[in-house]
Amino acid sequence: MSCLFCFSSDKLSPEERKGKYGDAWGQYADNDTQFKVKLCGAPCAEPGCWCVSMICFPCAQYKLRYKALNHIEPGSGWSNYKCCQGMFGGCCCIQPGNIGEDSCPQCCMCAEGCCFPGMAVSATQGMIMGQYGLGLDEDDVRLIRCNNCLQCLA
Repeated sequence: MSCLFCFSSDKLSPEERKGKYGDAWGQYADNDTQFKVKLCGAPCAEPGCWCVSMICFPCAQYKLRYKALNHIEPGSGWSNYKCCQGMFGGCCCIQPGNIGEDSCPQCCMCAEGCCFPGMAVSATQGMIMGQYGLGLDEDDVRLIRCNNCLQCLA
């Protein structure tokens, strides 16, 4: 986590907002309202939730997505679930909306949490940010830059 602090927390530049993932996060870059608890402050703010999430990350993502779906549309259950909520598009044979989400959304969410954990977190975060017009905080920007750096190195 400390490697995040090697990256700038300045707002994302127009160049960083391009591309598949830039489009996903760039829309939030200019919003000033932010989450009450910053990304790096979450372990201290909710230590119990954080510990359980570290023990069984896919289970935590399953529960958080369900809570977010039903927060945005109360009583909807899993009816509005889509793999990564369609936030990142698809790749190869995995196309959000076409992989069985209608018939078995819980199984698809379990697979998403196990196979694409980072994208699962980002999709749930993006849902809430979109609902409330929230922006990226300094920790989000650093994480995006760290991720971009790692992708270049890969």
